[in-house]
Amino acid sequence: MARYRILVAYDGTDFSGWQRQADRRSVQQTIEEALLPLSPGGAPVDVNGSGRTDAGVHARGQVAHFDLAREIAGPSLRRALNDRLPEDVRVLRAEPAPPDFDARRSAHGKEYRYRVWNAEVADPVLRRFRLRVSRALDLAAMRRAAASFVGEHDFAAFTANPQRPVESTVRRVFSVEVAAEDDSPEVEIRVSGEGFLYKMVRSMAGFLLAVGTGKERPEAVAEVLASRVRTARVESAPAHGLILWRVWYGDARVLPPSDRDLFPPFGPSPAR
Repeated sequence: MARYRILVAYDGTDFSGWQRQADRRSVQQTIEEALLPLSPGGAPVDVNGSGRTDAGVHARGQVAHFDLAREIAGPSLRRALNDRLPEDVRVLRAEPAPPDFDARRSAHGKEYRYRVWNAEVADPVLRRFRLRVSRALDLAAMRRAAASFVGEHDFAAFTANPQRPVESTVRRVFSVEVAAEDDSPEVEIRVSGEGFLYKMVRSMAGFLLAVGTGKERPEAVAEVLASRVRTARVESAPAHGLILWRVWYGDARVLPPSDRDLFPPFGPSPAR
């Protein structure tokens, strides 16, 4: 058996999420079905992702691995998969991987981006990939609030289901940026860290938007974190604004690569 790793992008609108589910369309199953004709004897192939994305969440940098009982060059594998995949999923890169590579366990960090269209009138072309917020956002307040998320904290108050079995609700967040350009309605919340709880990033984005619209104070982030209790104050932002931007592998103490190297080789990330 040869191990391969792939970099995957998808429009999550019409998927029930990454994970295979009975009677529902998932990204994982879609890729596994595309692999069947490439597997000797049509043997099933298990595709393992770096993590799950929820229904409606998109990805530009999902990483997955699988074992195949044949050898095939990376470009040929990518081409063969894309010939069989639907238009809302694409393999951006494929290559042989070391036998001990695991897309989830080998990952040392992830970056998610939440995109907002801050304008009175929505852009219909972007409606599947942006959350429209009509009220003007106080970006300075959002940035002050975002700083409180950075570091190692107990994020129990920012997971949508704190009763879901996990070893710990403590997570390390490397950075939270609220990016926007002058004279543009685009606002992007960029969150990078070692790992995230169920709906944690969407909950963080939802709270930052509450700060931006004046519903919450910037100092409230620290207060809610300290409470370690999920309440109605924390609302998960809708799924369609969220993108799994990239996953990186290497020293967990370094930040992810810069945007100019959006899809770097599957190796250690350069320090920034």
